[in-house]
Amino acid sequence: MKVLLTGSAGFIGGHVRAALAGSGHEVVGLDLRDGVDVRDGVALDRLLPGVDAVAHQAAKVGLGVDVADLPDYASINVHGTAVLLAAMARHGVGRLVLASSMVIYGEGAYDCAEHGRVRPAARAEEDLARGVFEPRCPRCGGGLCPAPIGEDAPADPRNAYATTKLAQEHLAAGWARQTGGTVVALRYHNVYGPRMPRDTPYSGVAAIFRSALEAGRAPRVFEDGRQRRDFVHVRDVARANLAALGAGRPGTLVAYNVASGEPRTVGEMAAALAAERGGPAPVTTGEYRLGDVRHIVASPSLAGAELGFTAAIGFAEGMREFAWAPLASAG
Repeated sequence: MKVLLTGSAGFIGGHVRAALAGSGHEVVGLDLRDGVDVRDGVALDRLLPGVDAVAHQAAKVGLGVDVADLPDYASINVHGTAVLLAAMARHGVGRLVLASSMVIYGEGAYDCAEHGRVRPAARAEEDLARGVFEPRCPRCGGGLCPAPIGEDAPADPRNAYATTKLAQEHLAAGWARQTGGTVVALRYHNVYGPRMPRDTPYSGVAAIFRSALEAGRAPRVFEDGRQRRDFVHVRDVARANLAALGAGRPGTLVAYNVASGEPRTVGEMAAALAAERGGPAPVTTGEYRLGDVRHIVASPSLAGAELGFTAAIGFAEGMREFAWAPLASAG
């Protein structure tokens, strides 16, 4: 299969490219680092003839710094995807694998002892400032227990990046309905691994901790360190992209969580990296960021049942490797 891979020189894109090529696919790369912008329709018209499928990884990622980032998020993630989909329609390319994200869910799923499954509202800043980090039941204000979230959960994006990733899914679903094309949206959870970008305001927490340790500094863990995430290795993410190439249903978008199924706290991840590198030990700061969510734990069962994808790299093995793996420059 001939595959156009956007974001081919990026962290995830580079691993997807290696997996595609290693499986015998012909890869056509597109990346801003190589001077080709996904928003450039002329470039897409040059690259798309003869392509069988597109794997769309290109995006502006991370929570961002402030509202000044909004135009870039909208331009790259939303407008860029729209330009890509229009070009695919012009050239009759009917298969898309879309790099989506768990951030579209907002908070994860929670159970209340009295009211069952609930979705809490955004945490109040006054609670965060007082060190009250756990969300409350929206009906009784009581405590909640985090539960695995499935793909059928309603979207509730809490920041600019999340909003644009959800917009990508909506645009792709509309394209599929109008063209009869097939879209598989892979909702990545917290991806980490070799060649992850170094510490920047747009980095994932794994890279931030790893960069600190490499510089001899203690990882600074926000809140109380007990927030739960699903850390999934980038090579497993690349395998999910391979599986998605042959999946989906014409005329629709199907979404899958891409996760390890082995949730851990952020504090556990920092401690594992610090232990592997011999310290310094993490420091829990109590700091917080508005727009962060408390817990988001994935259910990967649908990807297992329909894609045949199950993560192969466990937390302990992945952290041992990542503690010493090469990181990419921030540029």
